[in-house]
Amino acid sequence: MYAFLSLISSWAIPVLVAFIPLYAYTRKVPVYESFVTGAKEGFGTAIGIIPPLIGMLVAISVFRASGALDFFMGLISPALEAVGVPPEVLPLGLLRPLTGTGSLAYTTELIRVHGPDSLIGMIASTIQGSTDTTLYVLTVYFGAVGIRNGRYALKVGLFSDLVGFAAAIAVCLLTFR
Repeated sequence: MYAFLSLISSWAIPVLVAFIPLYAYTRKVPVYESFVTGAKEGFGTAIGIIPPLIGMLVAISVFRASGALDFFMGLISPALEAVGVPPEVLPLGLLRPLTGTGSLAYTTELIRVHGPDSLIGMIASTIQGSTDTTLYVLTVYFGAVGIRNGRYALKVGLFSDLVGFAAAIAVCLLTFR
């Protein structure tokens, strides 16, 4: 069974990549022209995303360089320690909604320092999989389609990140402690 699944997984993408243009060709769709048109539209979208993306990256850099991250950590760490939450995972909860790459780098560092089987490593991994890069998603996707007023998207996104952060910690504390 494993060999069969391995064979399917190794051939699935190449078969799809070959099948789609062949199917389009049999339906008299101008495959190359359609590809070029799509690439042009994608390039325009990419150019439109650049300004909000740069703004978000600058804001993240200012947040970290100004010491605001350390300030928030100092405020919240005592309360987390009182309930048994390792304070090392707190920056991940603050970084994850802002930046996927930054939070992944921090998670990697936590796992390197504390080990993948440590409580900190397991909590960090679970947080990484239970939350999203809300501000990145809103910036890039809303900016790409020209949405100026996200209404409740930011509030709901950050609240879901908070719930994911708390649930990841609670599940790990109950499971691995």
